[in-house]
Amino acid sequence: MVVGVLQAELRIDWAKSLKDKRTVVRSLKDRLHRSHQVSVAEVGAQEVHNALLLGVAGAGSSGAQVASVLDTIERKLGSLGDAELVSCQREIMRGWPGALACGAFSEMDEAELGLEMLDRADSLTLGEDARDR
Repeated sequence: MVVGVLQAELRIDWAKSLKDKRTVVRSLKDRLHRSHQVSVAEVGAQEVHNALLLGVAGAGSSGAQVASVLDTIERKLGSLGDAELVSCQREIMRGWPGALACGAFSEMDEAELGLEMLDRADSLTLGEDARDR
Protein backbone atom coordinates (compact mmCIF):
# COMPACT_ATOMS: atom_id res chain seq x y z
CA MET A 1 0.00 0.00 0.00
CA VAL A 2 1.24 3.47 -0.87
CA VAL A 3 -0.32 6.63 0.60
CA GLY A 4 0.22 10.09 -0.83
CA VAL A 5 -0.49 13.29 1.05
CA LEU A 6 -0.49 16.76 -0.48
CA GLN A 7 -0.91 20.04 1.38
CA ALA A 8 -1.58 23.16 -0.65
CA GLU A 9 -1.88 26.78 0.36
CA LEU A 10 -4.09 28.84 -1.90
CA ARG A 11 -4.97 32.52 -1.94
CA ILE A 12 -8.45 33.73 -2.90
CA ASP A 13 -7.86 37.46 -3.40
CA TRP A 14 -11.38 38.26 -4.59
CA ALA A 15 -13.11 36.68 -1.56
CA LYS A 16 -14.61 39.32 0.73
CA SER A 17 -16.22 36.93 3.21
CA LEU A 18 -16.09 33.37 4.50
CA LYS A 19 -19.18 32.69 2.40
CA ASP A 20 -17.21 33.54 -0.77
CA LYS A 21 -14.39 31.27 0.38
CA ARG A 22 -16.76 28.37 1.22
CA THR A 23 -18.12 28.47 -2.33
CA VAL A 24 -14.62 27.89 -3.71
CA VAL A 25 -13.74 25.27 -1.08
CA ARG A 26 -16.90 23.21 -1.60
CA SER A 27 -16.54 23.23 -5.38
CA LEU A 28 -12.84 22.39 -5.29
CA LYS A 29 -13.24 19.57 -2.78
CA ASP A 30 -16.08 18.01 -4.78
CA ARG A 31 -14.20 18.23 -8.10
CA LEU A 32 -10.97 16.73 -6.75
CA HIS A 33 -12.77 13.91 -4.96
CA ARG A 34 -14.94 13.06 -7.95
CA SER A 35 -12.11 13.25 -10.51
CA HIS A 36 -9.35 11.51 -8.56
CA GLN A 37 -11.03 9.45 -5.81
CA VAL A 38 -9.01 11.18 -3.08
CA SER A 39 -9.96 12.54 0.32
CA VAL A 40 -9.92 16.33 0.49
CA ALA A 41 -10.28 18.57 3.54
CA GLU A 42 -9.72 22.15 4.56
CA VAL A 43 -6.98 21.64 7.15
CA GLY A 44 -6.20 25.16 8.33
CA ALA A 45 -6.94 28.88 8.06
CA GLN A 46 -10.66 28.16 8.35
CA GLU A 47 -11.45 31.62 9.68
CA VAL A 48 -9.37 33.54 7.11
CA HIS A 49 -11.62 34.61 4.22
CA ASN A 50 -8.92 34.90 1.54
CA ALA A 51 -6.63 31.95 2.39
CA LEU A 52 -7.16 28.23 2.01
CA LEU A 53 -5.04 25.39 3.38
CA LEU A 54 -6.13 22.20 1.67
CA GLY A 55 -5.12 18.63 2.52
CA VAL A 56 -5.43 15.82 -0.04
CA ALA A 57 -4.81 12.14 0.65
CA GLY A 58 -4.95 9.16 -1.69
CA ALA A 59 -3.90 5.53 -1.60
CA GLY A 60 -2.81 3.14 -4.31
CA SER A 61 -0.78 0.06 -5.03
CA SER A 62 2.28 1.78 -6.51
CA GLY A 63 4.28 4.89 -5.78
CA ALA A 64 4.25 5.89 -9.45
CA GLN A 65 0.45 5.77 -9.61
CA VAL A 66 0.01 7.80 -6.41
CA ALA A 67 2.67 10.33 -7.50
CA SER A 68 0.94 10.71 -10.86
CA VAL A 69 -2.39 11.50 -9.19
CA LEU A 70 -0.73 14.06 -6.89
CA ASP A 71 1.07 15.63 -9.89
CA THR A 72 -2.24 16.01 -11.71
CA ILE A 73 -3.90 17.54 -8.66
CA GLU A 74 -1.02 19.98 -8.19
CA ARG A 75 -1.28 21.06 -11.84
CA LYS A 76 -5.05 21.58 -11.43
CA LEU A 77 -4.53 23.66 -8.31
CA GLY A 78 -1.93 25.75 -10.15
CA SER A 79 -4.34 26.55 -12.97
CA LEU A 80 -7.43 27.49 -10.97
CA GLY A 81 -9.30 30.62 -11.96
CA ASP A 82 -10.85 31.11 -8.52
CA ALA A 83 -7.67 30.83 -6.44
CA GLU A 84 -3.90 31.13 -6.74
CA LEU A 85 -1.60 28.33 -5.61
CA VAL A 86 0.92 29.86 -3.17
CA SER A 87 2.76 26.74 -2.03
CA CYS A 88 2.46 22.99 -2.16
CA GLN A 89 4.20 20.14 -0.39
CA ARG A 90 3.68 16.43 -0.50
CA GLU A 91 4.81 13.16 0.94
CA ILE A 92 4.50 9.58 -0.25
CA MET A 93 4.58 6.82 2.36
CA ARG A 94 4.91 3.10 1.87
CA GLY A 95 2.76 0.61 3.82
CA TRP A 96 3.69 -2.43 5.85
CA PRO A 97 5.73 -5.25 4.32
CA GLY A 98 4.74 -8.87 4.63
CA ALA A 99 1.43 -10.58 5.29
CA LEU A 100 -0.33 -7.43 6.49
CA ALA A 101 0.18 -5.73 3.13
CA CYS A 102 -1.27 -8.75 1.32
CA GLY A 103 -4.41 -8.73 3.43
CA ALA A 104 -3.58 -12.18 4.80
CA PHE A 105 -4.75 -11.70 8.37
CA SER A 106 -4.90 -14.75 10.55
CA GLU A 107 -7.51 -14.90 13.30
CA MET A 108 -4.78 -14.23 15.84
CA ASP A 109 -3.55 -11.18 13.91
CA GLU A 110 -7.07 -9.72 13.76
CA ALA A 111 -7.54 -10.25 17.51
CA GLU A 112 -4.17 -8.64 18.31
CA LEU A 113 -4.92 -5.76 15.98
CA GLY A 114 -8.30 -5.24 17.65
CA LEU A 115 -6.72 -5.18 21.11
CA GLU A 116 -4.06 -2.74 19.98
CA MET A 117 -6.70 -0.44 18.49
CA LEU A 118 -8.70 -0.54 21.74
CA ASP A 119 -5.56 0.20 23.79
CA ARG A 120 -4.75 3.18 21.58
CA ALA A 121 -8.33 4.46 21.77
CA ASP A 122 -8.21 4.19 25.58
CA SER A 123 -4.90 6.03 25.78
CA LEU A 124 -6.20 8.80 23.49
CA THR A 125 -9.36 9.14 25.57
CA LEU A 126 -7.35 9.25 28.80
CA GLY A 127 -5.02 11.83 27.27
CA GLU A 128 -7.95 14.05 26.25
CA ASP A 129 -9.51 13.77 29.72
CA ALA A 130 -6.24 14.79 31.35
CA ARG A 131 -5.96 17.85 29.09
CA ASP A 132 -9.52 18.91 29.85
CA ARG A 133 -8.80 19.12 33.59
